[in-house]
Amino acid sequence: MSLRFDGRVAIVTGAGGGLGRDYALLLAARGAKVVVNDLGVGKADSLADASAAERVVAEIKAAGGEAIASFDSVAEPGSARRIAEAAMDAFGRVDILINNAGILRDKSFIKADLVDVDLVLRVHLNGSIYMTHAVWPHLMAQGYGRVIVTTSIAGICGNFGQIAYSAAKMGLVGMMNTLKIEGGRKGVLINAISPGAVTRMTEGLNPPAIDKYMTSDRVAPVVAYLVSEQSEASGQIIEAMAGGVSRVAFFQNAGAIFDPEAPMTPETIAEGWDRITDLTAATPITHGVEARIEPNLRSIGRWIR
Repeated sequence: MSLRFDGRVAIVTGAGGGLGRDYALLLAARGAKVVVNDLGVGKADSLADASAAERVVAEIKAAGGEAIASFDSVAEPGSARRIAEAAMDAFGRVDILINNAGILRDKSFIKADLVDVDLVLRVHLNGSIYMTHAVWPHLMAQGYGRVIVTTSIAGICGNFGQIAYSAAKMGLVGMMNTLKIEGGRKGVLINAISPGAVTRMTEGLNPPAIDKYMTSDRVAPVVAYLVSEQSEASGQIIEAMAGGVSRVAFFQNAGAIFDPEAPMTPETIAEGWDRITDLTAATPITHGVEARIEPNLRSIGRWIR
């Protein structure tokens, strides 16, 4: 089975280099028309290469593909809309959105400048919301769409000096969880990639022995599958790094079930703490309050319809 994207239009943000570039090149090589979006900035917002998006477009065209460059920022609603409009103007539709653009401002929390914290949140979290909001009406109206948000092990597990980045990356998981519900009824699927790759944003952060295998071409095929017609996954967090591909999920245990009609004290919690925190028989968290509480109330005879 060959995965193709003929007739599909993809927007890839932060596609002037690294992961985004490989996403754009792979989709274009398999038939997609691509909007290559990039500001051309370096790790600390320096204008490292304003022509980065144009160069990727040139690569795509030289290989026989179709692409246009976009230089708008994802961090403002108006400019995010312009990126979506560029796709509609050039190709008449949007089918795929890969939210990849990002920046870093790493400092320990006690030293963090809140202006930098806000900027990181605006690019990673708000930027993905703005971009997805800009294309969402098109995806829902046509009854088809594939959206990727980029989370991180830093958001899932934490990482020293990355308070804003970590908060944004975990926020994107919440965004995905809700849009999975809203989009699923219309054939619009959304997933999160947690990638590991050395890019202009992350160079120098890992030991060389690790960086040797942290290449973006080990991540791009995973993203390409997730945005393909063949994939029916939605609401998944997929980690891809150094050749390893796995699913990340959140689990909840049975916990301790206390009678909601009986008094509860801090001592009650202390006495039940081992049961509250025991993950021996934990299962994946399910959507909705009722599905999670009903079994508990039934088990102690308190469920009444």
